[in-house]
Amino acid sequence: MVKKLRLGVLASGNGTDMQSIIDASTKGMIDAEVTVVVSDKKDAFALKRAIKHNIPTFFVDPRRKTREQHEDEIHTVLLEQKIDLVVGAGYMRILTPGFIKKWKGKLINIHPALLPSFKGTNGQGDALNYGVKITGCTTHFMDEEMDHGPIILQAAVQVLDHDTRDSLAARILEVEHQLLPRTIQLIAEHRVRLKGRRVQILPGESWQGRYPLHPNVLYCEGY
Repeated sequence: MVKKLRLGVLASGNGTDMQSIIDASTKGMIDAEVTVVVSDKKDAFALKRAIKHNIPTFFVDPRRKTREQHEDEIHTVLLEQKIDLVVGAGYMRILTPGFIKKWKGKLINIHPALLPSFKGTNGQGDALNYGVKITGCTTHFMDEEMDHGPIILQAAVQVLDHDTRDSLAARILEVEHQLLPRTIQLIAEHRVRLKGRRVQILPGESWQGRYPLHPNVLYCEGY
C-alpha cells in the first residue's frame, strides 16, 4: 500500500484550491491527503470546507505577535500533525525566511500568473491591465522572496478581448484546480528533482491522456 503524503494547507480565503486537493484525494487521483488546515483568518471559508470533510483546522491569530511568533505557532501545528508537505493555497501572508528555511523543499505555492511575471496579490488583474495576450498559473517551491522560488509546473491561459478581471481569474482558477493536485502527485511519486533554480520532472505517467483538459490551455511538459 502506497503511503500517502500528509499535507498541511495554509489558506486565508475561500479555499477552492484546497478543495481541489481534497476532491483529487477523495477520487484517488493523488497519493496524498489534507490532514490539517491552518488559517490566519478566523472566518476563512477554507476552515469551514475543512470541517465539512472532518479535517482538523487551526486559526492561528497573528494579532499582537511578531511574524516569527505567529509562524512558530504554525510550525508547531505542522510538526504535531506530522506534515510531509506544506501547501500555500491562497495564503495571503508573506512568510519569513526563518519559516521558509525550516520547510525548504517541502513548501509549495500556487500563483495565478506565469511567473516571474505579475507577482503579488493581483496577478490576474495586473496581467489584464498590462495587456498581455497569454497569462496562466504556476506552482513553485517557496523561497525567501515572494513568488520567486523554483517553478514546478505552469499552464498558459488565453486572455480574451472581452475579459474582465473576474472572468479571467475564473478561467485561471479552473486550471489551478488541475495544476495544484498534479504537482502534489508528482511530489508523491518522487518525480520532482530540484537542481538550483531548475525543477526536473522525471519520466512517468502523464495526466494529459488520463484526465480531461480545458480547451485553449497549454499545459507544460510534466503535466
